[in-house]
Amino acid sequence: METKIMQFMKKNDKPVTLNRLVRGLNLDKKERRKLPGTLKYLEKKGLLKTKGDRILRSTSPRLIRGIFSLNPRGFGFLTPENPDQGSGDIFIPPHQTGGAVTGDLVEVAVREKGLPGKPEGRIVRIIKPGRTSLYGVFLEINYQPYILPMDTLFEEALPLKLKGRKKPAPGQIVEIDRSSLQLIRILGYQDEPGVDLEVVINQHNLPKEFSEPALNQAESLPDHPRPQDLKGRTDYQKWTTVTIDGEKARDFDDAVSIKRLTNGNYLLGVHIADVSNYIKPGSALDQEAYLRGTSAYFPELTLPMLPEKLSNNLCSLRPRVPRLTVTALMEIDHQGNLVKTDFHPSVIKTVERLTYTSVFKIFQDDSKEKKRYRHILPDLMEMRKLARILKAKRLKRGSLDFDLVEPELVYQEGFLTAVVPSEQNEAHALIEEFMLIANVAVANYLTRLNYPCLYRVHPPPAHSDLEKLRNLLIHFGLSLPKSSQIKSSDLQKIIEHFRNRPEEKFITIQVLRSLRLAVYSEENCGHFGLGQVAYTHFTSPIRRYPDLVIHRLLKRALTGKKPGPWPLGEIARHCSQRERIVDEAEKSLLEWRILRLLKNKLGQEFNGIITDINRAGLVVELDDYFVGGLVPYHALGDDFFLRKNEKILRGQQTGTTFSLGDRIKVVLVSCNPLLKKVEFALAGYQNNLTHR
Repeated sequence: METKIMQFMKKNDKPVTLNRLVRGLNLDKKERRKLPGTLKYLEKKGLLKTKGDRILRSTSPRLIRGIFSLNPRGFGFLTPENPDQGSGDIFIPPHQTGGAVTGDLVEVAVREKGLPGKPEGRIVRIIKPGRTSLYGVFLEINYQPYILPMDTLFEEALPLKLKGRKKPAPGQIVEIDRSSLQLIRILGYQDEPGVDLEVVINQHNLPKEFSEPALNQAESLPDHPRPQDLKGRTDYQKWTTVTIDGEKARDFDDAVSIKRLTNGNYLLGVHIADVSNYIKPGSALDQEAYLRGTSAYFPELTLPMLPEKLSNNLCSLRPRVPRLTVTALMEIDHQGNLVKTDFHPSVIKTVERLTYTSVFKIFQDDSKEKKRYRHILPDLMEMRKLARILKAKRLKRGSLDFDLVEPELVYQEGFLTAVVPSEQNEAHALIEEFMLIANVAVANYLTRLNYPCLYRVHPPPAHSDLEKLRNLLIHFGLSLPKSSQIKSSDLQKIIEHFRNRPEEKFITIQVLRSLRLAVYSEENCGHFGLGQVAYTHFTSPIRRYPDLVIHRLLKRALTGKKPGPWPLGEIARHCSQRERIVDEAEKSLLEWRILRLLKNKLGQEFNGIITDINRAGLVVELDDYFVGGLVPYHALGDDFFLRKNEKILRGQQTGTTFSLGDRIKVVLVSCNPLLKKVEFALAGYQNNLTHR
């Protein structure tokens, strides 16, 4: 109803009376009863004002233009178009998105302090749509065609215009023209192969095809490095160099090698694909890579940042073939300190394409795997020692070390059958530590030279978020220093305190929520989560555009050239936004598929954890399915539960309590994968649902 009120007030610049508002909105009795509370809520948010018996829109908000990104949960973020208007994103709450979708250029009225104490806004107009179509579910109301949109939070069906004999069946997903609401095409039912992927890709405006000039440019490149490409490069082809990736990986942009020096120190080589040798600034390939910003990875499809000839062949560090790289050669002592660094263009020839599974088996003393890779076994064991030293050093410095498990989908004959935790083992940690130290070394080098750099920054958490976390931890008998004094090491101590305890997952989620997002920036403000003064992304130029930019900057710095005239601030903002959009697309498809699997389990019991208590009820995340849902207040049984505070619900008659972090059993009552809505009842209370 908030949206209806604001739309009505937009059409009426003059103040209106309450009666005029009721008549204009054509409210029924139930809506009239809710109206006073809704008006107070809108006034509290600074959208409306009251003068005597009249209601009017608030005036003179700060207006900011920018690109909007919509989260599947209904809220969104605005990335300001002009850096002078602020570098941080502006939170757009649900019901304030004004029908905007991801990619729209919009204008937002900003409140410096919203309800969470951060900049918050509402979309006042869509300046330029990011795309011309919308997606939704076809349905008929009184024999008339309608569409229930999937792109926005609104659950109101829109009248659909049909042309010709083409008519969808109820429940099918369709694409419509955004302005005329005319049917464009019928995609099919959501369970049909490829339908969900097609919707998610188009909802997030992800490019599927490369431009013809970019493809032609890619095809004109050689299949292998040419003799002239090797000039001026350090030759590491005789070094024992390996790649370590997942079984399904197709592009390999990082390889590692190790030696022991006579002084006992380690000499670690991190060799990164030299994509910049083939893609020049401003070229067709460069423009395509910038447009994407990052590769997108879906279960059965990859949308690469670069055409396949580069991403899977020429730039991919395939085994036993020469490849051009940029090497970070680092001398590291037994305390994990960087003693000396050297960077240079290079050429390598990897001896093996290893997987995380194989390397972990070796670390677990698997005799078969150790025999298979006996020719590189000493190097792998040295890498293991160094990785452990680097991790210990990083944690001692105060770096955050989360152990959150991500979901992995299991398919059989093309059908999703299960959701399992993805495995992160010591082999993953080894590569992570080596990539982290290489990124730090490059950032420090460019910073010492006072050379421009595209930093990966992670600002400290907002004081309001830290206060919220502090109040939560008091509930668990723990305390934090003052917000202004909190360091990443303080948060890491909290994580360690709950390690391997039932509350670990909940506390980890709460700590994560208190943090800001890491983004790209031409200004260095450090990386709070890693406890680093300077950090960048250097190690994945095949799949991340910022890494490609860093390679260009580093190579120019090494030759003493002035930096190119590249708009690093604009690149940083664009790539940060593209990263967020792609991340949301990947998560959206994953959640959609998990919910479709879950929908077949109505009435079954599940274990979960209470992650929030809000105005609607208890928010519970399921242990085995990595998705959450709501236990509404009416499903909590016959007792009346009073919301005592944000952490505890207490039954007035029974004294039963529900607290944040509690583990409970729930029954799945309803599941709508399209709207991503899940409702539970408490196990043992499902009989109460018959009275609804």
